[in-house]
Amino acid sequence: MKSVPMVPAPRYGAPMMARPFRAVVAIPVRNEAQRIGACLDALARQDGLGGRTLGLVLFLNNCTDATAAVVAARADVPGLAVRVVAQDFAGAHAGWARREAMEAAASWLEEGGGADGVILTTDADSRVPPDWVALNLAAIDAGADAVAGRIALNPDEAARLPARLHARGRLEGAYEVLLDELAARLDPLPHDPWPNHATASGATLAVRLDAYRAAGGLPALPVGEDRAFVAALLARDARLRHAPEITVVTSGRLDGRAPGGAAETMRRRCEDPASPCDPRLEPPWRALLRLAVRRRLRRWHAAGRIGRVPAWAPWLGLRAGAAREIAQLGTAGAVIAAVEAASPLLAPRPLSPPALPGAIRTARAVLRLLGEVERLRDRFAAARSRSPEPTPEALAVGLVPARAPEATRAAEPAGHV
Repeated sequence: MKSVPMVPAPRYGAPMMARPFRAVVAIPVRNEAQRIGACLDALARQDGLGGRTLGLVLFLNNCTDATAAVVAARADVPGLAVRVVAQDFAGAHAGWARREAMEAAASWLEEGGGADGVILTTDADSRVPPDWVALNLAAIDAGADAVAGRIALNPDEAARLPARLHARGRLEGAYEVLLDELAARLDPLPHDPWPNHATASGATLAVRLDAYRAAGGLPALPVGEDRAFVAALLARDARLRHAPEITVVTSGRLDGRAPGGAAETMRRRCEDPASPCDPRLEPPWRALLRLAVRRRLRRWHAAGRIGRVPAWAPWLGLRAGAAREIAQLGTAGAVIAAVEAASPLLAPRPLSPPALPGAIRTARAVLRLLGEVERLRDRFAAARSRSPEPTPEALAVGLVPARAPEATRAAEPAGHV
């Protein structure tokens, strides 16, 4: 492996102070001479930072084009401190490169000794909006440990994609939004309120430095390193905000740099329109079952009842021994992940594209039903609040029975959640 170490490294831009900033952006780069310029220009236009310098780590791996020259020509930007690391490695892949970039960002933040630093990551073929850093930091300041944004395809490149791919994408997007709303209603998380989304893409992630270290860093996987990292955060009960106001424009090309990545997925769907949907897009009844299980496991864990294995293991198809091991896990997120990995009832069964219209109709019907139930509940609560309190005289002569809330609660079944 031929490597240019972090210190000293090729450096362009602001002087290399230890930590004059709160946030560092980490970008893996490989042969992106045609696109890295637009990426850097977008980062240079960040506003809402209060005059604070933004750090940027560019991890150039196995580049054989003019990427380094483009970076050198564009990196001298006021308010942007840049570190460039270049490595040639025969075993390189997308997950390894992103991990190296984020580790370099983490080390840079740690030079100043502050655990309140934030690592952001995007892709070299993506363009972030001017408020990207500010919105991510605002979400973290509001209590999030990590922030995931949404992605949109470059409109010029998207226009060259087949119409059938767009049609399928619209159906998948519509169903995903419905699943997101169902999750927000049936298994709500205080730190990730509706509206939200379920995207977990390396094109737009932010994470507190301490949360990054606690999760073990980004896994160096050839494919799906971003989703695996988000899963590691959730397994530690990190507060992940899926911020709908953050959208990053990314490439719509079919000749991507990462095998198994978004470009390959789009190309496969162009070649085989019947290829299955994303694993998360499962039939409505399975999605509802999954949400019910998550909600119940969260409540049992919070109440200290997750150790009562006979109450939940049999109906999830889990052996008692495996369930007892799961019950020993320290967080609700780890319990949920282990149950979903082990239960045959929760094994992924992605929809086929022809099933999407029916799934959309069913999900909409369920949401309408939930809306009616919520309206009836609100009307009942409003009616009760308007009912006059009985006077002491009426209670004394027995015209109105006295309320006994404590007795009512005591009469509820012990297993009620």
